[in-house]
Amino acid sequence: MNCLSPSILAADFTDLGRQIALVEQAGAQYLHCDVMDGWFVPNISFGMPVLESVRKKTNLMMDVHLMVEDPARYIPDVADCGADIITVHAEACRDLNHAVDLIKERDLLAGVALNPATPISQLTYILPRIDMALIMTVNPGLGGQALVPYTLDKVRDLKEIIQSRGLKTDIEVDGGINFKTLERALGAGANVIVAGSAVFHGDIEENTKRMLEIMK
Repeated sequence: MNCLSPSILAADFTDLGRQIALVEQAGAQYLHCDVMDGWFVPNISFGMPVLESVRKKTNLMMDVHLMVEDPARYIPDVADCGADIITVHAEACRDLNHAVDLIKERDLLAGVALNPATPISQLTYILPRIDMALIMTVNPGLGGQALVPYTLDKVRDLKEIIQSRGLKTDIEVDGGINFKTLERALGAGANVIVAGSAVFHGDIEENTKRMLEIMK
């Protein structure tokens, strides 16, 4: 099943509650929350108080993407904020298996993200234990970047591995997804689509509905 995960990083934080309500009313299934620490990625975004506030405003699946060093430190707090999915970066984990354990102990969905240049071989052994693999289609930390073309080859290769092993792991893509690149991402095998500017810039409700129509 294809799911849209609008990224609140592109929303207007002075009007965040209303904008979240618009994407929910338009049919989005997830809400993507990028937590950045200014160390693993160059930007700082938001933390637990915002996640708690978002949880109070929506019933959507809260899809929390930890772009932070040693994310295992924050998993219990993020879980307490009401996350449904927690995704950690393979590159940022001292012990990836331990991080996945912490997520699973809270009965949450576990995701592992890979930066554009990180090979999918990093997922070889952990893949059966996770619910979602996130392929970054831009370099993480900055919005508005163009999709890196070779990342879709990674999506294709990962899709083949998942199918060959009889797994049901979701493939999420994040970065540079808009009305020009969406079909390419879907065609490569992604089924969870993160979109920021393409949703929140302009008519939010119409943008959401248009993306969902393409994803049918």
